[in-house]
Amino acid sequence: MRLKERGLSEVEFVVSDDHAGLKRAIGEVLMDAAWQRCYVHFLRNALDHLPRKADDDVLQELRWIYDRRDIQEAQRYLAAWINKWSGKYPKLVDWVEANIGETLTFYRLPRQHHKHLKSTNMLERLNEEIKRRTRVVRIFPNAESCLRLVRALCVETHEAWLEDNRYLNMALLAEQKKELLRMAA
Repeated sequence: MRLKERGLSEVEFVVSDDHAGLKRAIGEVLMDAAWQRCYVHFLRNALDHLPRKADDDVLQELRWIYDRRDIQEAQRYLAAWINKWSGKYPKLVDWVEANIGETLTFYRLPRQHHKHLKSTNMLERLNEEIKRRTRVVRIFPNAESCLRLVRALCVETHEAWLEDNRYLNMALLAEQKKELLRMAA
């Protein structure tokens, strides 16, 4: 709520782990935003539904679902995965069927954005960079000086994400929106 009070607006897509409080806040405060559960955290959570000596292929093949070109291809691959593993790992398969939809939201975005917005890796990388840079300084004269460094790093990273086509080319998203509007008309 405080982010909206400080001017946050037009949030369309949120990626996070499956934290109940975070999900509730996103639903209440960012009602128009689509939510994507981080697929990396999802795959880690899948381990809880497998026996210790499980076949490594089951999770590797589940991971491959996230490399499909579009949602239809991912759903076909998922159906084949379910068919293959339901006899051997029914607990895992039931859990995946109940939860995997939360991890496929990124398919609504332009294909070039899939790699970066299906997980929280971009945010985790930023947090690591903040940690690394603040450790170099070690002792800040006051809280404001630390906040200035963190803000500068965030602004620098944000600009790189927007300007560097390797990450998020927002023109692709704008073009996709125009195309969806044309199709709806």
